[in-house]
Amino acid sequence: MKKLITTLTNIWKIDDLRTRILNTLLFLLVYRIGCHIVLPGVNPAALQHEAKEGLLGLLDMFAGGSFSRSAIFALGVMPYISASIVVQLLGIAVPYFQKLQKEGESGRKKMNQITRYLTLAITLVQSIAYVRTQIDSGAKTIDDPMFTILAAFVLTAGTLFVMWLGEKITDKGIGNGISLIIMVGIIAQLPSGITAEWFSRMSTGGGGPIPLLLEFIALFFVVIFTILIVQGVRKIPVQYAKKIVGNKQYGGVRQYIPLKVNAAGVMPIIFAQAIMFVPMSLSQFFPNLQSPFLTSLSNYTSVAYNVTFAILIIAFTFFYTAIMVNPQQMSEDMKKNGGFIPGVKPGQATNFYIDSVISKITLPGAVFLAVIAILPAIASLFGVNNQFAHFYGGTSLLILVGVVLDTLQQIESHLLMRHYDGLMKTGRIKGRTPVASGSTPSVI
Repeated sequence: MKKLITTLTNIWKIDDLRTRILNTLLFLLVYRIGCHIVLPGVNPAALQHEAKEGLLGLLDMFAGGSFSRSAIFALGVMPYISASIVVQLLGIAVPYFQKLQKEGESGRKKMNQITRYLTLAITLVQSIAYVRTQIDSGAKTIDDPMFTILAAFVLTAGTLFVMWLGEKITDKGIGNGISLIIMVGIIAQLPSGITAEWFSRMSTGGGGPIPLLLEFIALFFVVIFTILIVQGVRKIPVQYAKKIVGNKQYGGVRQYIPLKVNAAGVMPIIFAQAIMFVPMSLSQFFPNLQSPFLTSLSNYTSVAYNVTFAILIIAFTFFYTAIMVNPQQMSEDMKKNGGFIPGVKPGQATNFYIDSVISKITLPGAVFLAVIAILPAIASLFGVNNQFAHFYGGTSLLILVGVVLDTLQQIESHLLMRHYDGLMKTGRIKGRTPVASGSTPSVI
């Protein structure tokens, strides 16, 4: 306890860090207020506040519940995330974007500008679709088409404002702004999940406090397991050639290339969830196509759903890791800087060696990621309330763990830079962002 008080005191003593933390809290407060402001022309009393499932539930979680409230921030940062993913994929396939990636700071600014324009286009399309499909006609106080135009304009402006808040948090605050906004939206739904589980267990036939206590213990170990997956790193030793210039020696030291066990982050789960939403949509729009297999794929607690979901996650993990980590670029950069892996020839042999290591560590990482993704369904089978079961795994838990670790890492860097003790007695906190050459950090 004394260590914690001392650390908090040291954080408050650093003017720059204190200002950044207060700025972050202020920006997040503005975001949470906007999540409760309903769109103009919508009667809040007439809205149907039903729980969203599938892809819509994922969007509602990322938007902090504002999606189901028809708030001005209903679309959240998902259009920006979609645009960022598209630009990342273009950086793999299109030579122009590959050239921008190699231009350094100027290229990064151009890619950010393209991402913003693409975000605007995606938001306009999604806002019109949201108004048409998610807002009941009985809740509208303004007739169409004026309501659609007004609501689409407000939703687009809201998403752009949230994107601006995220950039301001990154520049003036602490941590990754977009990630923190998503994390706050997820945490905002935790109290309601705990409350629902409490009343469910304390009701007649609910089991009482013992099962509730066991659930919290299980959640603690799941979080520990998730931290191990997020932090897992395979270090490849790299030796740099020794150079003597005058009386000084350069190089000759051994460093490491840290390859993440889960370099793909939460993206495989997001892609897999989007695909698993297709059978549900088909069964709704084409009733004649309904079959026992399609029905089971629409139930997220069924065996067919979870087996298919896990296989898709493993496949997308390999796919997205191949996009995020480029062994050829890493071997070329190493060769240019006079580095080599002991026992491996520079050039193509190094490329093959790094690729083989990535393949070996990606398989267990993909399997563990699939296990984390299906844990909410397993928790539901054991009688855990659906609202609370979502925090046992999936995107919510991975994002929470990853963002908290990244933010704590930045706070610890500020402390160590000013010669204060870190947040841990032994070792340092490691973030989830891949630092290997050729990789691209994800926005979440």
